[in-house]
Amino acid sequence: MATYKVTVATGSFFEAGTVDCISVTLVGERGQSPKHHLNNYGRDLTSGSVDLYHVKAEQDLGRILLVRLQKEAFSIFPEDSWYCNEVTVEPPNGKPYHFPCYRWIEGYITIELREGTATLIQEDAQPLLLQHRVAELKNNQASFGWKAYPGAPWGLDVNSPEELDDDYKYSLTKKGGLGLQSGVAVLELKLKGLLNLQESWKSFEDIERVFWKKRTEVSEYVSQHWKEDTFFGYQLLNGANPLQIQKCTKVPPNFPVTDEMVKHSLGDHTSLHNELQKGNIFIVDYKVLEGIPPNVIRGQQQHIATPMCLLYRTPADDIIPIAIQLNQTPGPGSPIFLPSDSEWDWMLAKIWVRNADFLVQGGHSHFLGTHLLAETFMVSTLHQLPSCHPVYKLLLPHFRYTLYANMAARDKLVGPGGVFDQSASTGAEHFNDFMKNGLEILTYSSLCIVDNIVSRGMDKLPKYYFRDDSLKLWAATESFVSSIVDCYYQDDSCVQKDSELQAWVDEIFAKAFLARESSGVPSALKSRAELVKYLTMIIYTCSAKHASVNSPQFDFLYWMPNSPATMRNPPPKTKGAATIENILKTLPEVDSTCRIMVLMWVLTSTSSDRVLLGNYPDQLFTEEKAAQCIKAFQKRLSEISVEIQKRNQDLPVKYAYLDPLLIENSISI
Repeated sequence: MATYKVTVATGSFFEAGTVDCISVTLVGERGQSPKHHLNNYGRDLTSGSVDLYHVKAEQDLGRILLVRLQKEAFSIFPEDSWYCNEVTVEPPNGKPYHFPCYRWIEGYITIELREGTATLIQEDAQPLLLQHRVAELKNNQASFGWKAYPGAPWGLDVNSPEELDDDYKYSLTKKGGLGLQSGVAVLELKLKGLLNLQESWKSFEDIERVFWKKRTEVSEYVSQHWKEDTFFGYQLLNGANPLQIQKCTKVPPNFPVTDEMVKHSLGDHTSLHNELQKGNIFIVDYKVLEGIPPNVIRGQQQHIATPMCLLYRTPADDIIPIAIQLNQTPGPGSPIFLPSDSEWDWMLAKIWVRNADFLVQGGHSHFLGTHLLAETFMVSTLHQLPSCHPVYKLLLPHFRYTLYANMAARDKLVGPGGVFDQSASTGAEHFNDFMKNGLEILTYSSLCIVDNIVSRGMDKLPKYYFRDDSLKLWAATESFVSSIVDCYYQDDSCVQKDSELQAWVDEIFAKAFLARESSGVPSALKSRAELVKYLTMIIYTCSAKHASVNSPQFDFLYWMPNSPATMRNPPPKTKGAATIENILKTLPEVDSTCRIMVLMWVLTSTSSDRVLLGNYPDQLFTEEKAAQCIKAFQKRLSEISVEIQKRNQDLPVKYAYLDPLLIENSISI
């Protein structure tokens, strides 16, 4: 007779406990124990409890391979879901076995938990464990179906966030907090009579009075400095879309800027050619918007431009715009606007660039470049990697809440009748076309920030705080991932022989990037170095990159004239016609403005149950060597946080979006 001490830990949050009947069976190499009901004196399995039981077996079971949990009805009580953290089994002689769970157990079912040591498929010699791997993946593939979105990454085949299992839904804390944030904002707008008001703004000053208290230090700075050319350039580096600007080594032939045009900006001592040679000319080009039919909002046709903007690095290391063309085809109907033009002409031209940047930021840099990719990464992980796989254990925390956030976005933001459909010039009808344009130019290089910075020629430009912080975070993440990979892959051949890993990479290539070889995204991995880079890209995308394009949104997009979501009049075809009245009639009307303002406030709000980068409250890794890797990662992130805060002390506009103390581990909103 052998007696095993079995400890069962229940989640500590609201309603994690259960009144249902739970039984445990220990499955070992030499047999299994009888089914044992988890029933001590008093109430068992309550929220936050850690309950100890003694399970007897007729003989020593040898190495414990699986723990079988069976959930059954208790008396006449209705079914009561249970959140199990983990089960620990201590044999009569030897070290305890840990069986991570960290999931809801719903309905009257039987589940099997595998011992927590991370294991590659080629290392699994035990037939029972191999069967468990296969069965788990088959179940996941049946439960998480693919849904095709023409031209865009494939997603989960679910129509509503509420159809998701509880494991993937927002907590009551998060859902309640978001509801309160939006509810208070909407109530304020209704009290002021601004919602559904389909009139043009009478003045810029009126926009300042939309919200009484929903302001930040940066949003106030933006509202005061948005007209300045130096700030226009600054936010292309450190605003909500810091990935668009690149060095210009040759002015595009369809952007015929001459020396005479930019002489006012460059001065008499130099020329455009000289500054191009020195590396002081930069460009933002929004060609990706070409061909997207503009939205119709409440019966009124909206408009989209495809501008190009040339910028100059001044001797003071400021970036300023020096020429703007509002479409991709030069000619008499496509003037090049200059700082020397009238105040209103130049302001309107810059507003059109900011409108294009808003659309690309929200659609491509943000939704496509983080949310949609993360969803595909996650579904492929569930399809191809069992929970005992080290890559599964590494990545799962970086997918927390992502499915729910994406389903909610499709339902409430980018779908028919959503906020963008009611308020932005890229409506729901042609949203997939918009995503298709972005996916066609998305590359592996653009997703790996070190390569991205170099390919855009942005590696030496001063005052590019996004770059500085991103490179530190990438390096820290890469070091952490490398240490984890080294724990489980002894050499390159281990990577090549990992059939589950190779199937996972191939599925991501097919579903996220539509098997487009020109993307440069690998469909197979041949070495540990390739695996480290690939995993770093995924974690960076789901954490730091998302923070860099999501967290600044309220600060930089709240002030509507700086980043309008739509334009109600077409781009000007001649100079000299712009007036303040014309600009106000071109900008979004009151209702659209207010809806976007509320959205920006909600998207940048924080939840009390957020998990920050580098924190892994669910102990999926049970080995001490993995725990040491996590501690080293946390230590480096703490150092980066101190460095960023010290740097920000001397900045007029603090860049804190990539402070690890503010970066979530996953895309949760």
